[in-house]
Amino acid sequence: MVDRKSRTRSVAYVGMTVALLAVSAWIALPLGPVPFTLQTFVLAFSLMVLRPGECLAALGAYLLLGAAGVPVFSGMRGGVGMILGATGGFLWGFLLGAVAALLLLKAMPLRGERSDAARGFAACLAFLLVSYACGWIQLMAVAGMGPLPAFLAAIAPFIVPDLAKLAVAVVVALAVRRALPSLRKARAGR
Repeated sequence: MVDRKSRTRSVAYVGMTVALLAVSAWIALPLGPVPFTLQTFVLAFSLMVLRPGECLAALGAYLLLGAAGVPVFSGMRGGVGMILGATGGFLWGFLLGAVAALLLLKAMPLRGERSDAARGFAACLAFLLVSYACGWIQLMAVAGMGPLPAFLAAIAPFIVPDLAKLAVAVVVALAVRRALPSLRKARAGR
């Protein structure tokens, strides 16, 4: 049975993650149809630090708030139109990518710090690839773009920065888990 303190901590982690996702989306640099944000960093960090249920709850809450019109998406926008629009596949792709990453993390055994970093990066890379695929497919469908133009506009410019964000997120997440005993104990039960 989950105690009240643990439940309260989980709710706080989910709420903080939703807030971080919103703030990281608001800091956006337009690079064609898809803006450059820090969401990839926050999502990768969340995959590594939060329990799977907390991570999925935070992503689900973030997407529901945005769909309801709360301005949590890039450019301080919200609404169903953002999720159904040309770049909305990247948003719902976050959730599918997180599921893929969390399944991969669960399937890979823990073997030590170096292994944790490689395991974390592999899972975050799976997250990114699924998110890219969802965004790419929806961009082609909604904007009527061909595969190559959609890839060149919405994925190619982000590959190197996103890989860097993943690497930094994994390193920071592992440091946070080492520094906070409550996270270390809670995550050991994954």
